[in-house]
Amino acid sequence: MQVAVVTLFPEMFAALTEHGVSGRGIESGLLELSFWNPRDYCTDKHRNVDDKPFGGGPGMLMKTEPLLATIGAARAGLAEQERLQTRCIYLSPQGQRINHQKVTELAALKSITLVCGRYQGIDARVIEAEIDEELSLGDFVLSGGEFAAMALLDAMIRIQPGALGDEGSATQDSLTDGLLHAPEYTRPQLYEDRAVPPVLLSGDHAAIARWRSKQRLGVTWLKRPDLLDRLELSQEQQALLDEFKQEYRADIA
Repeated sequence: MQVAVVTLFPEMFAALTEHGVSGRGIESGLLELSFWNPRDYCTDKHRNVDDKPFGGGPGMLMKTEPLLATIGAARAGLAEQERLQTRCIYLSPQGQRINHQKVTELAALKSITLVCGRYQGIDARVIEAEIDEELSLGDFVLSGGEFAAMALLDAMIRIQPGALGDEGSATQDSLTDGLLHAPEYTRPQLYEDRAVPPVLLSGDHAAIARWRSKQRLGVTWLKRPDLLDRLELSQEQQALLDEFKQEYRADIA
């Protein structure tokens, strides 16, 4: 997979490229990352990359000409067969919120171009001419699109085949099927009078699987009930959820 990133601060991405799962994935060639800086496409002596918005108001916008030239160069830098098919994404608080389904969709593409905005954003005509999709981490504003781009890239890299030591890790993560992950426990077996649930020590794999299924439904109900509203539960899942609710209400009574 090829990803071209348009950013004023390519050095920020060292957190992604030099550490952890994402760093190993890039080093092993699961994803080819290139950076394109609008400063390199400025034509004025001072290489200014921002300008005042028409109509006044606070803040500045990224300059139009250098940004358009950079996006064009980034697309041209992709493999020839991918140039016309690449999707150009602008990281913006006005975009659709990124979820697991969107990450999976993008991770299956051959190439994408990510545009990281700065200041108050970018000229609306750039969006109309070059941007295929706007994406956001959530309903809040960041200083720039770099943080959102890194979060998106990390999520995409870790679900690439070969990125994780255990392939099952990605398929059993929270949200892969719309539910949150079940609680997990490690040593010590007893901590401040809090014990590991006995079923996890039983060696009964069927009982453990049932417990985890019930916990996933219950944890989602407690923490993210909105996710359950989007799912059509099977009769078995509904029975497990009802059982969890009864146990939970008995515990807090």
